[in-house]
Amino acid sequence: MKMNRPRGCSRGFNIIELMLAVVLVGILAAVAMPFYRGYQERIRIAQAVVDIGVMSALASNYWNDNRAYPATLADFGQAGKIDPWGQPYVYYNIDANGKGGARKDHALNPLNTDFDLYSKGADGLSKSQITQQDSLDDVIRAGNGAYVGLASGF
Repeated sequence: MKMNRPRGCSRGFNIIELMLAVVLVGILAAVAMPFYRGYQERIRIAQAVVDIGVMSALASNYWNDNRAYPATLADFGQAGKIDPWGQPYVYYNIDANGKGGARKDHALNPLNTDFDLYSKGADGLSKSQITQQDSLDDVIRAGNGAYVGLASGF
């Protein structure tokens, strides 16, 4: 038995309603994506901070055992350790190699007296002075481990 429907009533969506729904979903996605990308970046920074903290502790343990800081990350089992952006962490033994290759603050004072350990950050670029544009996104260890975080926050 067929039901009579008034003319103009339909059971599904018409093309205009479907297009409006697709546009609305697109707008919502466009608004949400920057927030999601910012969240992902904060997670990567937090992971780099944890990694640097762990490697710093391992290097300090190495010093306790050998009375010298390791020459490379390989000396304490961290050779080839990759940061959250896919770049290797950078380690420099200031104690053995001198202050010339050490990371420096705005006044060109070394950040550490024992060793430098840092990630080059999202852009993969870095300069020795952390206040330069290429270094602001680096995750650094400073003050002999008292600070681990973004160079822009130091």
